[in-house]
Amino acid sequence: MAHQWRGVIHEYSDRLPVTENTRVVTLGEGGTPLINAPKLSALVEGEVWLKFEGMNPTGSFKDRGMTMAITAAVEQGAKAVVCASTGNTSASAAAYATQAGLTCAVLVPDGKIAMGKLSQAIAHGAELLQVDGNFDNCLDVARKLSENYPVFLVNSVNPARIEGQKTGAFEVVDFLGDAPDYHLLPVGNAGNITAYWKGYQEYAAPYVNPHPGTSDEELPAVATKTPIMWGFQAEGAAPIVKGHPVTEPETVATAIRIGNPASWEQAEAARDASGGQIDSVTDEEILDAHRWLSSKEGVFVEPASAAGVAGLIKHHGLGNVPAGKRWVITVTGHGLKDPQWALKSADGSDITPKQVPFDVVSVAEALGL
Repeated sequence: MAHQWRGVIHEYSDRLPVTENTRVVTLGEGGTPLINAPKLSALVEGEVWLKFEGMNPTGSFKDRGMTMAITAAVEQGAKAVVCASTGNTSASAAAYATQAGLTCAVLVPDGKIAMGKLSQAIAHGAELLQVDGNFDNCLDVARKLSENYPVFLVNSVNPARIEGQKTGAFEVVDFLGDAPDYHLLPVGNAGNITAYWKGYQEYAAPYVNPHPGTSDEELPAVATKTPIMWGFQAEGAAPIVKGHPVTEPETVATAIRIGNPASWEQAEAARDASGGQIDSVTDEEILDAHRWLSSKEGVFVEPASAAGVAGLIKHHGLGNVPAGKRWVITVTGHGLKDPQWALKSADGSDITPKQVPFDVVSVAEALGL
């Protein structure tokens, strides 16, 4: 009988802070496809793979960390959880809190959340509050709430989130047989680049789970190397690139519209230790990459998810992409999260269906047959 994927905690329990007595809260997250991208591969004269995190239960990579965060909340006896969110975290927190039987409070920036994500949080029964401010203001309030009231913070500043998200790197190595030469991904709050780097480091060295109640047997290294990490921020929300917080971040890529990343220092550490870079891409480059993925690779993502692909295309144009390398790009959320951009052409005009008469000849002519 084929093995059914059981969620990242069960699949990687020997590398996560859990014991055999932990009550695992899971929706079957992880096990997402690593899709070969033939057109991108041809462009860069290498081997490009897309880690499609939109195939997680709530449609984004956030589920990897949320299964760990909500599991930790339950283990610590929490009755309620809180998060600040540009959208995907709210959807994930609400779903996992519902699974665990916890109350979930979500703080989102007023008018700065895609409807696909807002609808998820509401559907799962979260107490949704739109704050008059940006994401960074929301996170500040959420932190203070958790410090002064009996609620558990499940943003990426919670180390359990990073533990769960590092499993993405494990899956890449398990599929490919080793780490890629380069790993690219969007950077918003910077938890994901932090987590992937942690995962790659752990897989490239002997590992002993340091958590009480778990096996203390040393696990051998799985990978022979770690990749060079390239992260990409949106130009209008690029504090790490600029070297200072952005007080009014603005970009069509709502998932990375963050002006003061919580994992800023850890992201810079991943960049520096891997010999990589954190750069910015324009909204135009992001939307071009978004259309590329849909029309040439058959992968539908939300705009923010295309930032890593935009970065690869940008740096290929600059002559900075060596041929013959293996590239993995994390595309972080499904296109249905923020579908409005798929209905726009490159010049910003609305795309509408062709109108044809009710006969087969007209339909064939419209199709050029």
